[in-house]
Amino acid sequence: MTTPHILIIIVTWNKKQYVLELLASLATLDSSSYTYDVLVIDNASSDGTAAAIKAAYPQIKLICNPENIGGTGGFNTGLQWAFEQAHYQYLWLLDNDVLVHHRALTELLALLEKEPDIAIAGSTMMQLDYPWRVNEMGAFIDRGLGQLFLNRHLEEIPAWQGRSVQELLTTEVDLSKYLMHCQPEMDIEYVAAASLLVRADVAKQAGLWRDYFIHFDDVEWCLRIAEMGHRVVVSAKSLIWHLSAAAKVPTWVLYYDNRNVLDLLKTHGAEAASLQRLIRYILKKAVYYNLIGKPDLARLHYEAITDFTAGNLGKKDIKLLSTYQPNNKVMSVLLEPTVKKILIAWTVNLQAIGMQKTLVQAIRSRPELSIDFLTLPGGKPLFQIPHANFVIMPKNFSRWKTYWQLRGRYDLVIQSDYQPSYGLSWLKADLLYVNNEGFCRYSPPKLRDVWRAVMRWIRTFFVKTSIS
Repeated sequence: MTTPHILIIIVTWNKKQYVLELLASLATLDSSSYTYDVLVIDNASSDGTAAAIKAAYPQIKLICNPENIGGTGGFNTGLQWAFEQAHYQYLWLLDNDVLVHHRALTELLALLEKEPDIAIAGSTMMQLDYPWRVNEMGAFIDRGLGQLFLNRHLEEIPAWQGRSVQELLTTEVDLSKYLMHCQPEMDIEYVAAASLLVRADVAKQAGLWRDYFIHFDDVEWCLRIAEMGHRVVVSAKSLIWHLSAAAKVPTWVLYYDNRNVLDLLKTHGAEAASLQRLIRYILKKAVYYNLIGKPDLARLHYEAITDFTAGNLGKKDIKLLSTYQPNNKVMSVLLEPTVKKILIAWTVNLQAIGMQKTLVQAIRSRPELSIDFLTLPGGKPLFQIPHANFVIMPKNFSRWKTYWQLRGRYDLVIQSDYQPSYGLSWLKADLLYVNNEGFCRYSPPKLRDVWRAVMRWIRTFFVKTSIS
């Protein structure tokens, strides 16, 4: 028997440090049962990624695209190059921001070598920020709602708590020994291209990815290959670590998420009634974004539906009303003369987002600045700065009375992107949405925008969307 030869395909864009760490983890792979080459596709990064890879890993094949053509275009570049080669039996697709266990590829390869009807084997994805927590062990698809259901999402391995990712990369990680009723592998509908091993001949027969730019492209490919008669499985013995989605706040990607899932379901035989139900759900989400004061994100939902019905795929020129800035730039907002009274929601963790020191400095430099904190519902205060002032937040329905009483009292309301509040968005104040990486400022929401969004959603119960 010949030793399998594998091509590792990585797509990257402006994540120099992440991809260098990934390449370093690949150097620790247990490759006794195979040989491999690495192909990196750089989508016109502006952070020096290509030069850094050339300097540190001159043996790696590097293709530099002249522009950012997304994950879809990047992987298609890599796949097209691979299809022109005759000596690779398998292709291993990897995200640029993962770390791989030293036996991750070995275990995936063992599955494909053992079971000829398996065409795709994927790794279990753990959370990089919580290394003991499963993010997904493959996924299933609700074709009625157009949603992915991540298998064993957020299940934890208590024995790993307190251990670093670097330590876990070289230890025994068979999850079938840690999780209840977990088999070494299981059939699934989709595994992420964060770590996806596919037979090269099957990949060539399936062809390139559908042009989604980003998101759902690997889902569609898995479904396509399954419909060709092959199995898609996930391994409990092959692990990667990836930054959890909870730390990523959706903005412009909402357009692609909604447009692409509609096209995905239609491409794979969804009935018109199911697509209509999904469109109604997308319009309901647009109501939500108008309610919390992010009308530009609501607009992305409308554009997704419009482009889907028109058959428009690929990259879209997306422009938002507001853009995120790094949290270390927030002082410029706190020093504005028009910002005199600030209210901070109980969901905002100043330490986690790195704003605690900045807020204290703003108070010291502006004695006239007044900052109030909302307590937890029920009245429990969360102390985050010295001499904090608190506004009692009642439980249950009575909190809406408090929201009404607070209207017009503040110039700026700071709340968390991870847990927005409808009530806080309507205090007639500018909104500062914050998360672990950045902040974004919005004007107060408008009732007419919400009314129009609601009416647009209601109309779908009576008028069907034309789907060609």
